[in-house]
Amino acid sequence: MLASDTVDVTHGCRHGAIADARWHDGPVTDLERIRAERVAYFRALDESATVRHHFHHADEDGGLWYFEAVADQGELTVIKQAELTPAGQLHRYDWEHLEDARGFLTDQALYPEDDPVETISAEEFQRVWTR
Repeated sequence: MLASDTVDVTHGCRHGAIADARWHDGPVTDLERIRAERVAYFRALDESATVRHHFHHADEDGGLWYFEAVADQGELTVIKQAELTPAGQLHRYDWEHLEDARGFLTDQALYPEDDPVETISAEEFQRVWTR
């Protein structure tokens, strides 16, 4: 439980990573350390993955989303994500580029049986990723 003067900044954090910030009277957890832990987590998944799953999703605005995910702790965790906007812009996110002003690598697990995604080939994903 967080103290009343503590700000919970868990946006984008998974698996219990929490940053506490207290104003003037206590320790401030280093947000850069938490970012480094996120990078290390996604990098380890990417570098150790033997089986990768690839998905595609078209949103209601005409954007196309591509995901590469690996199994981790019983869930499919996205390790690479690409968005192709209706204007043709490509935005890519992975452990080397977690976020920017336009978006971020999702921290939500994929559930293909429930989420509106379609399975695609690794080649189709790579065609978009390396574009």
